Amino acid sequence: MALGKEVGEYSHKFTSFTLTPGPAGSIVIQGNCEGGATGYGTIISTLSAVGGKSGTLSWCGAMSLDNGDQLTGIGSGTYESSGKNRWRTQLLVQISDGRTVLGEGEVDLASRSWSGKMFERS
Repeated sequence: MALGKEVGEYSHKFTSFTLTPGPAGSIVIQGNCEGGATGYGTIISTLSAVGGKSGTLSWCGAMSLDNGDQLTGIGSGTYESSGKNRWRTQLLVQISDGRTVLGEGEVDLASRSWSGKMFERS
């Protein structure tokens, strides 16, 4: 994905994981997380991954902005192994206010964290 201007950062902590059977013998890993992102306040979300060392991602989140407003977001993208217990992630997220954000980050499964940077869509 082409990255535009950097618009912020995000940092989340996974609170739980659920594994279920997926298509063609794969496993779907769903991680519930909470955290925040520049300009989006407090976020609760679910990240779902299908594959092995690489695969597809989907993301669904609810955002509570500092001014009291609520937004939602839905995204899709990819991940790939980037080391022991680590995934590099790339997501295109459509926000309910009409904005689209590209996110590039890294999941650390050992520490149950996910953080990265957000970019304008270009």
